[in-house]
Amino acid sequence: MKVRINIERLKADILSLSKIGYQEKDCGIYRPGFSENDMLGREWLVNRIKDCGFEGYMDDAGNVIGRMGPGGMPVVACGSHIDTVPCGGMFDGTLGVLAGLEAMRVIQENNIELKYPVELIAFSEEEGRFGGMFGVQAICGQIKPDWLEVAQDADGLRLKDAMRQAGLDPIRSLNVYRDRRDFHGFVELHIEQGPVLEKIGKPIGVVEGISGVFKWMVRLIGKAGHAGTAPMEMRSDAFMGLADFAHEIPRIIEEEGTDKSRLTVGKVDLKPGFPHTIPGEADFTLVGRDMSSEVMKALADTCRKALSAIARRHNLMFEYQQMSWLEPRACHPEIVELFARKANDLGYDHERMVSGAGHDTQFMTEITRSGMIFVPSVGGVSHAPDEWTHWKDIDKGANLLLSVILELTEGK
Repeated sequence: MKVRINIERLKADILSLSKIGYQEKDCGIYRPGFSENDMLGREWLVNRIKDCGFEGYMDDAGNVIGRMGPGGMPVVACGSHIDTVPCGGMFDGTLGVLAGLEAMRVIQENNIELKYPVELIAFSEEEGRFGGMFGVQAICGQIKPDWLEVAQDADGLRLKDAMRQAGLDPIRSLNVYRDRRDFHGFVELHIEQGPVLEKIGKPIGVVEGISGVFKWMVRLIGKAGHAGTAPMEMRSDAFMGLADFAHEIPRIIEEEGTDKSRLTVGKVDLKPGFPHTIPGEADFTLVGRDMSSEVMKALADTCRKALSAIARRHNLMFEYQQMSWLEPRACHPEIVELFARKANDLGYDHERMVSGAGHDTQFMTEITRSGMIFVPSVGGVSHAPDEWTHWKDIDKGANLLLSVILELTEGK
């Protein structure tokens, strides 16, 4: 039986959810993990799942679950996340969740008999507000009590406090762990968040692996002083240390990295932050990525050595805290081949590629056969209000997702 998703229905869902957390001042969407808007989005999704006639609920880690099909069998899981970065776009994560829901509706409407049930998962806190990917790590059994106590966002808000404000008991999140025998497979549809597919003119990217990611909170501590009276050569200027390190990044990647390596200073806070005062402290995030654990370790070691040398040069103290370390992961060869074969069956040209961004799939690879596909991002833009993917490409991606889910539910 040849069935297709209803693109107008999927479009309506995406546009409806995009209104939650939308701010007119910059046209961005604000649903950071465990924020009030994030929880409103999760409530909307649970109600949408139930309105479609499926079982729907939120677990103790904030993951939203939807389910259909026979009981007592491993599930074919699909999904992504619906939390956003501050001032984000409408497709990142959301597309994979709502395309999965649309696939379930198509199965239901066509009375397709399932050997394995289908489960939709909207993982919580994927964007790493508190370090890592909380919801999927909870399901995979990788959350520990000591980490729950210390995890915090870049503004110092602790994860446990944010969860309590959202009506969740942090310690109960340890109970959502799922055994690998619960799953028959996991598949995810996502926007590329990069320029490759648009540049080469292909509508589908079949992902073969996902880069690892480490995140540091770095602090350079000098001495604040009057910007007019302190001679340049007598300063302990924390910003100058940060600036020197930023200039070192290309050298570090050239010497220790690969063409898939990334190092990014993403958030900076200068203290005391007054125009006429020398910065006595620079706090900033450093995020590194690569497809090799060994390369990631080399990048991290070299960054640490560079920061230590720069601190000595500028008479600064150097501190850092590693907030998270996510290992690179390969997608399961069987799922990769299934996506490629089904893309050919549907007549969709595709490109095999790796993901430089982290995704829930990289953790699901540890407990079940997992894989993902990309659809093009216009201009390569993501994590911004002008993030956009053409509906014709979404239609192709969602139909490919449906086709793969159907084959997996047959026991393949």
